[in-house]
Amino acid sequence: MSSTEKYVPSAKAQAFIDTVESPRYERESINGLSPFLNEKAPEDVLSFYTKDELTALRELKGTERDVEERMPVKMTRHFFDMATKSEPLRNLVKASPGETENLEGAQDPGYQMDYSPVEGLLHKYEMGLMYVVSTCSAHCRFCYREELISRKEIERQDGTVAKKGMAQIGEITAYVHAHNKLVAENGGRHPKSGREKLREILLSGGDPMVLPNKKIAEWLSALAEADVESIRIGTKELAFYPDRFDDAFFAMLDRFHETYPDVGLRLMIHFNHPDEFLLKDENGDYIEEASGILKWHPSTKRAMDGLVQRGWLSIENQSPIIKGVNDDADALRIMQRAVKRVGANNHYFFCGRDIIAHKAFNVPIEKAWQILNESQKGLSGVETHARLSITHYKGKTEVAAVTNEPIPGVPGTEHGVVIFKILRNAASAPDRGKVCIVGRNPDAIWFDGYADRVIYDEAGLFDYGRVEAAKSSETVAAN
Repeated sequence: MSSTEKYVPSAKAQAFIDTVESPRYERESINGLSPFLNEKAPEDVLSFYTKDELTALRELKGTERDVEERMPVKMTRHFFDMATKSEPLRNLVKASPGETENLEGAQDPGYQMDYSPVEGLLHKYEMGLMYVVSTCSAHCRFCYREELISRKEIERQDGTVAKKGMAQIGEITAYVHAHNKLVAENGGRHPKSGREKLREILLSGGDPMVLPNKKIAEWLSALAEADVESIRIGTKELAFYPDRFDDAFFAMLDRFHETYPDVGLRLMIHFNHPDEFLLKDENGDYIEEASGILKWHPSTKRAMDGLVQRGWLSIENQSPIIKGVNDDADALRIMQRAVKRVGANNHYFFCGRDIIAHKAFNVPIEKAWQILNESQKGLSGVETHARLSITHYKGKTEVAAVTNEPIPGVPGTEHGVVIFKILRNAASAPDRGKVCIVGRNPDAIWFDGYADRVIYDEAGLFDYGRVEAAKSSETVAAN
């Protein structure tokens, strides 16, 4: 099959897809600032922005500081209702002139496109990440994918300039087949990159859960038949629109598991703050059940219960630590405890990436570590599995420790050190486990804040050279 031909499901896949229902979902999303500027939003929603805030945002329209050019504005009715009692939630989706005061940042954070052998796919590790859609039910102002959501043109490693394209089933499955065939023929490693089998795929974007059930089913079945062993779905829909997780969606998951029982499914959820799922009273305090356990929003709890009760489905929560949203140890402690109590897992917390305008959102690296460390005091061992990660160009890197005391006899450690450790390393993972030690800089929000303080760099974080541009030639074997 040519990678440009339309994908045709197998009889087995089509039989599964034919069972899937795709209801229409009414998210009641408010799109853009114009409904607020023109007073066309629902009357109660208009209060989300003050007149002074709207005046300031209106003055930026059409200028280089236009906040909607940086990141589209979008919010669901459900999230608005939750945000009425939560300043962190308002900060999460509410546009502010401060976003564009400093537009420094990378067009392609982490040089992700260096690892894109075919459009819409990133292949860094033993797993691939796919852009299957370029929007979400609502838009976080600090989104790591602002360039994708905004549909901006970015410069690739080869000098071409274009918007990031969406993954196409035929091209992706052809690539997976070709890559894994070469791996199998070469004794378990790709002859050029050293990678193992591409065995895990993450459906991302945007949010795959804005797609119809049938489209999600097409992706799941196609990847299963390409011998992908595990599939992840990355979503923030539990926070933005939990009613999306209805009986039709669960029936689709059940039918997929019956049809492809050996393929693992993982849902990577994104709660940033406990206010996204816990109920509050009129005073802004969490509501307790009779047992003393904090009460969840009924729709969110029903959705989470439906996911967790399917024991073959893994649910992992992960979140960046963002200024004004969740840079609060108490909030993170409550969230980690509540998420684990209902049967999901705490996966990663992240330092902010170097996206355009990141200085408006990123918490200093050392402060983020201190917040997470403080939040995990008093939690049980199973509640504290989450680590703090920051995505270096070489791969996912843990902020492993921040010390206060000098190391005797070691220059540059007078105020303590920060220890980074490579967790995920592209290709054959040659640097996993290697560390880098730098002198502290409480103001650093990215690696460049430590460039003049490197003490020991076994990991090579400060001696980075870009990889050779990814090629799509591996798909030749599938043509």
